[in-house]
Amino acid sequence: MPQHHQLSSSPETVHWGFFDAALPPVLTVASGDTVTLHCVSGAPEDMPGAPYAVLPELRAIHERIKPRMRGHILTGPVAVQGAMPGDMLEVRVRAVELRQDWGYNVQRPLLGTLPEDFPALRRMHIPIDRAARTATLPWGTTLPLAPFFGIMGVAPPPHYGAQSSIEPREYGGNIDLKEMLPGTTLLLPVWAEGALFSAGDGHGVQGDGEVCLTALETSLSGTFELVLHKNAGLKFPRALTPTHYITMGMQPDLDEAAKQALRDMIKLIGELTGLPAADAYTLCSLACDLRVTQLVDGNKGIHAMLPRTALPGAKAYPADVRPG
Repeated sequence: MPQHHQLSSSPETVHWGFFDAALPPVLTVASGDTVTLHCVSGAPEDMPGAPYAVLPELRAIHERIKPRMRGHILTGPVAVQGAMPGDMLEVRVRAVELRQDWGYNVQRPLLGTLPEDFPALRRMHIPIDRAARTATLPWGTTLPLAPFFGIMGVAPPPHYGAQSSIEPREYGGNIDLKEMLPGTTLLLPVWAEGALFSAGDGHGVQGDGEVCLTALETSLSGTFELVLHKNAGLKFPRALTPTHYITMGMQPDLDEAAKQALRDMIKLIGELTGLPAADAYTLCSLACDLRVTQLVDGNKGIHAMLPRTALPGAKAYPADVRPG
């Protein structure tokens, strides 16, 4: 019988700034179990003063641990029983909840999409209305929120050693894909025993590109159903939404990221329908959208989105995956 687990953020249950296959799990679950991860966000310098309240567990993390690399505070890792390299972890996003009444946005020297135009450090604290699910910017604009986790990932291949949480790679991580809302599914290749799933980098809202460096960074709780698929052969993250198939590219060069996402979409179409590659290429030109995921994380992101309606009669991928 599947179980529901809770994992709070604390100095004992987070890792700061990195992914590493050598990290011991802080929780072990069975395939099909659901886990709620309570996550936090921000370094000490990102904390606001009154009238905002900082979560006590975030203050405890700041006091007791230091980042191993420049990056994010991640809750986990969570091991999935029986997971081995070559398997696939299906992460069904069941719920995402706001944990605090503020978020922040940062511009940093030498970073972001236009560092030559915006060379100064700027940190902005932004109030969040959790009941209305809105955020109001200092100049009066009110934005509806669509919270999601910028980071969902498994451990990298063990021979990589520790890797910064900033650059997204084949194990997921800092994907910053704003489509990953409740009801969607992220598919991750497994590279290490147990898979070792972690999440963090909560975003209240983000535009495609995340151009100035950060989204509306905030603390979130996420509920994820973790389903293991043996010997799936997946090599790079994919995603499913109720309306779209999504493939991804993550490369230092945006053109190469686009090619990677497009090639994987052509491959996916072939897997689902048997359509020859040249026909799938044409279909992509007519029906698939290539969007900029983010421009600011070292490995830039492109995601290809194909409507499910473009593949009538397509088989499920894998056999029992459907979001929601």
